[in-house]
Amino acid sequence: MQHELDLNLIAQYLKDDQYAKAFEILEHLHPTEIAEILSPYPAETIQSVLFHFPKQRRGAIFCEFSYAEQADVAQLLETSDLVSLLRSLSPDDQVDLLKALPDEQYNAVLPVLAKKEREDLIKLASYPEGSAGSIMNTDYISYPQHLLIQDVLQRIRLEKAQKEAIYRIYVLDNDRKLIGTLSVTDLILSEPTARLSDVMKTKIVSIDVNENQEEAVFMMARYDLVALPVVDETNTLLGNITHDDALDVIEEERTSDMERFMAIVGKHDNTTYLKTSIWTHFRKRVVWLVILAFLGLISGSILESYEGTLTSLMILAFYMPMLIDTGGNTGSQAATVMVRALALKEITPKNVFRIIWKEFRISVLLALVLAILAFLRVVFVSNPGTIPEAFTLPSIGLAIAVALAIQVVSATIIGALLPLGAAALKLDPALVASPALTTMVDITGLIIYFGTVSLMLGI
Repeated sequence: MQHELDLNLIAQYLKDDQYAKAFEILEHLHPTEIAEILSPYPAETIQSVLFHFPKQRRGAIFCEFSYAEQADVAQLLETSDLVSLLRSLSPDDQVDLLKALPDEQYNAVLPVLAKKEREDLIKLASYPEGSAGSIMNTDYISYPQHLLIQDVLQRIRLEKAQKEAIYRIYVLDNDRKLIGTLSVTDLILSEPTARLSDVMKTKIVSIDVNENQEEAVFMMARYDLVALPVVDETNTLLGNITHDDALDVIEEERTSDMERFMAIVGKHDNTTYLKTSIWTHFRKRVVWLVILAFLGLISGSILESYEGTLTSLMILAFYMPMLIDTGGNTGSQAATVMVRALALKEITPKNVFRIIWKEFRISVLLALVLAILAFLRVVFVSNPGTIPEAFTLPSIGLAIAVALAIQVVSATIIGALLPLGAAALKLDPALVASPALTTMVDITGLIIYFGTVSLMLGI
């Protein structure tokens, strides 16, 4: 109840442009909650409230907004305020904001930054989108191997304000090559007079700067890491990817895969649904829908070619949706299992024969159960008065059951093959798995259905 009252008060204060009073309530909330409350409001309102917060807290809140919202707020700022906001962010968040700025602001901000700061941001911005380098953070702790533990602890105390978080200590040689790591716990429990080289762990899990960001997330999950060092081809330490960045990638990839699985194309951004334009929604949805609608004409042609079969035995039309839906469901199950297994690297396209053999056996078991149910449904539920005298319900039920069984096996194999084929061609398995699967299963299902019943019933 109190929370609702606070939200109502905040809404009233913002409506009346009483930003200081809104700030008094908001300052006690978590940055994520503050961003969620302010997100529906115009960029001018967000900016007015945001600059009531202290610099570091302002940066923490700003990072919780979508990139589009960040860009909208940033475009309202004077260069000095924008630079101040930029410096309150971690390096990876700074790059994201710079990329979202219009050229005029981008060119105005860069010269104001210190040379080293500017060079680091330009370097980070140069890494390809979706690579490990594009999400890494250069705000990490690293020291040469000859330092004593007590000296390292003293340096960390002095440098803590400049670091986003201390997850692991990276140990470097004289050429800045990564040669070891150790946790803060190991550091604290070690003898103060020992050297880093004496206590560091030399078995290092790292990732190349040009590797895909999904691979980075996979490695962090596989090895239970809170931070993953990023290196170049010479093993020089360039940065690290922290668990919060990995969670952002997981959310981004999950949303992207979900959209592709539903035939929504285009690059995903984290703009909220209500703030995304109608034209953008239309553009992302229309492409595959047009393609699938065109391919749907094939299904119509198949039905037209079997018009005589349907006319002579109308009961077949009643069970056509069941066959198509069952095929779509079994195919989607197989495709979903394949997409997940590919994402987790449990399988590769090289395993295709083992996968197809396994899916075939699964589909046969499913087909037996579903075929029996279909046969019983036809025999005991259908009205015998609606069929010609030349046929019997058991014979029709058997034909439909056999067609359904073949469709289940066929749809399962197609559902498994499509993601594997996409992965082999370096395409996104989720993009082809659902839209292409639905159309193919519909077409093959109609051919199987009418072909089987025509052959078995002699019509």
